[in-house]
Amino acid sequence: MQAQVERFVIEQYASGRSLRELAELTDRSFSAVRKILDRHGVRRRGVGAARLGAEPPAPPAR
Repeated sequence: MQAQVERFVIEQYASGRSLRELAELTDRSFSAVRKILDRHGVRRRGVGAARLGAEPPAPPAR
């Protein structure tokens, strides 16, 4: 069961889900999800990083 959760976390993080989303989806803590990624050598995106596949922000209105 744990291996399935870890595989899900890795795959979904790679597809753009946030750590917070993954914590909610897997009923794990934020730090537990982070540890899963660390244990598997997954490089984490920066804090506030744009989600993968997200559209760039619109330019400010003039």
